[in-house]
Amino acid sequence: MNKKLTAILLLLLSLSFTKVMASHIVGGEITYVHLGDSTSGLVLYHNYIISISIYEDCLNGQPAAIAQDDPAYIAGYVNDGGGPTEHPYFDDSVHFASAINVPANFQNACVANIPATCLIKKTFNYRHAFANNTAGYVISYQRCCRNAEIANVVDPGNHGSTYYCTIPGTFDNNSAVFKYNPAQIICLDNPLSYDNSATDTDGDSLSYGFSSALDCCGGPDVKPNPPLAPPYDSVFYNNGFSSQAPLTAFPLLQINPKTGLITGTPNRVGRFLVTVFCNEYRDGILINTIKREFQYVVTPCTKVVVADIPQYSTDFNTYIVNCKNYTIPFVNTSTGGFSYHWDFGVPGTDADTSADFEPTFTYPDTGVYTVKLIVNPRSTCPDSITRLVKVYPVFYAAFSDSGQFCPGAPIYFKDQSAATIKPITYWKWNFGNGDSSFAQNPVYNYLYGGTYNVTLISENVRDCIDTAVRQVIIDNFKPFAGNDTFIVKGEEILFDATGGTQYAWTPGTNLSDTSIYDPLGIYPDTGTFVYYVHVISPYGCAGEDTIKVTVVNQAAFFVPNAFSPDGDGLNDIFRPVAVGYRAMNYFRVFNRWGQQVFFSNSLEQGWDGTYKGVKAEMGTYFWEMSYTDRFGKKAFLKGDVTLVR
Repeated sequence: MNKKLTAILLLLLSLSFTKVMASHIVGGEITYVHLGDSTSGLVLYHNYIISISIYEDCLNGQPAAIAQDDPAYIAGYVNDGGGPTEHPYFDDSVHFASAINVPANFQNACVANIPATCLIKKTFNYRHAFANNTAGYVISYQRCCRNAEIANVVDPGNHGSTYYCTIPGTFDNNSAVFKYNPAQIICLDNPLSYDNSATDTDGDSLSYGFSSALDCCGGPDVKPNPPLAPPYDSVFYNNGFSSQAPLTAFPLLQINPKTGLITGTPNRVGRFLVTVFCNEYRDGILINTIKREFQYVVTPCTKVVVADIPQYSTDFNTYIVNCKNYTIPFVNTSTGGFSYHWDFGVPGTDADTSADFEPTFTYPDTGVYTVKLIVNPRSTCPDSITRLVKVYPVFYAAFSDSGQFCPGAPIYFKDQSAATIKPITYWKWNFGNGDSSFAQNPVYNYLYGGTYNVTLISENVRDCIDTAVRQVIIDNFKPFAGNDTFIVKGEEILFDATGGTQYAWTPGTNLSDTSIYDPLGIYPDTGTFVYYVHVISPYGCAGEDTIKVTVVNQAAFFVPNAFSPDGDGLNDIFRPVAVGYRAMNYFRVFNRWGQQVFFSNSLEQGWDGTYKGVKAEMGTYFWEMSYTDRFGKKAFLKGDVTLVR
């Protein structure tokens, strides 16, 4: 009996055709084996057997279409980007060498509706000697058309498949080979766990992922002879689907790039085209990619008993990686059970078992343990599952920070994560403002004051991962000397600097005190005086600002002819500056259509460049004002101003 329902049902749906099309082909792949080298004259040849495998639906496929698969047309091209007429290498027709019935590999007496399946794998072998070259070779096979009921591809009934592989030209290589036949049963709303890994006799490094299916011919050209040369176009996917999301599932369909394990829980019935690649690396260089294309059919399955332990880790088939302690609480997501037997996988003992639905177990030491759950043991409807548990305490993330906590000053972050099992191999910092770093001990400058929640995620070589969070407070330091001002000769001004606790004014001309925030300025004569104030905050942050005092002979109005309300703190407000006047009666601003966009009767209030809460357009605006001078006489002024952003 299967330990777990791996999920996959190939109910290959039949389709009526007005002509013989290859809709019975549900998948394919190309591999090759190196047979040794030979020479002819001065030319070195690499001898290979190329194997093209296609998967045929022998339950619903049309016999006439199946008969047309033999012979297979194979083409080879020099891999230099040239077209088929420029650089053909060979094309040939090959009869299949073997045809085997692929077993469904699905038996469970407690599934009420085991469907009928029939799948034939036909393999065509072609032997060829490839001359040594620097470009290598591309081997291709093409066949039309796909099943018209594929849900994730646009117009599949009029588009075919392209399978290809690459053979290096200057050195010998054996391609990777997928270890297992495609799964034939995918059950709706049941967790899928399918091993799509490969082996490589050369010991090359392998990685896995989902890939686009490749398009081919259509119309009457159902079997191109010879197959076309690269490059090959991808099929078009329907909305909601892509090569990386080929079917609807939650959790999403994923493939582990290291192990090739496909996981996910399909939640929509239908036929879906899925393509998986296996990259082959030697000395860090990609030398070949093999692909397997297959049609997955998701169908409802009535399974009475399903054993299931969830997978909370991204590691292959791993329930959890516990880096805090040795005690593991187990979660049981099985269905249809009435009794349970847990074996927690401690070697050399029979005392590591439980009959509880969701037990808790304390492991004696660090290590990797294989946990087995049997649902309904010793009954006629049992099911079982195994998961790994990894126990590596203790690991936790921590860090410290130091420096002068002022805008623009460097803050030194130091990783203080602790791990029993070392080394720690990964750090990711989030500085609380959207910036991040992957350094172990980064140095960062905050440009603005504020409170920032800094996060460190660290991970060790055993995949223990933890997060530490702490607040970093940067002094909201903004030294301010005051607004530039105009006064009449003989008047006084009381300064009012802000931003710190210590102040130093330079120069001291006309000031009553240069070491306080609010010195008194007395101006017996006209002139322009620029003062610098050096400010120190309670945190020790230091900075300075300037203020300009303009002393005039008589009262006057100063009205800017342009302003830029862009929020940078410079020239954001349009208002008149009055020197020696008693009151402002009103100040109005109009747009070019005569609409009043601003009104005020205060010299302190100005226009911020908005109208009814919306930013006003750039352009010319018109203003007018009425004021009362120091002698009680009313007067009127008007002019224009340009708004820029």
